[in-house]
Amino acid sequence: MEIDLKRFKEISKSKSEENKKFLQRLKKKDARKVDDAFHATHEEVFGETACLTCANCCKTTSPIFYQIDIERAAKFLRMKPGDFIEKYLQIDEDKDYVLKSSPCAFLDSDNYCTIYESRPKACREYPHTNRKKMVQIMDLTYKNTLVCPAVLEMVERIKKFL
Repeated sequence: MEIDLKRFKEISKSKSEENKKFLQRLKKKDARKVDDAFHATHEEVFGETACLTCANCCKTTSPIFYQIDIERAAKFLRMKPGDFIEKYLQIDEDKDYVLKSSPCAFLDSDNYCTIYESRPKACREYPHTNRKKMVQIMDLTYKNTLVCPAVLEMVERIKKFL
């Protein structure tokens, strides 16, 4: 099923303040309960979600590229790390390497990643909703409700029981 990104953007924006407050409250809850809720909901929602119909994360945001990510991707593309940096990356305000432009240069027309096997750790772990100590990344989770329809759906479901 195709995801209507325009509608998603409207809905996520309309729920933005409510979600921000909810996720801030979760920071004060029992970390194990928050993890359990997110992990169960993560499995449930991603069992119903086909990321390739969306790829909004790849279209609108950039992962951080650490040195190991740069080396792995450059090797995959048969490039020198310095050439990879020069061609694809820039340093952001936090002094991190990020993509120069969006959508991601490695996203093809079918929403597949052309460097999937060597993609950065941040891409491998996105949207970070199945990691331990979720209470520590509620600000990131909030930002991801504005990017990822699956994260928005998880938060909406979790609101019903936490």
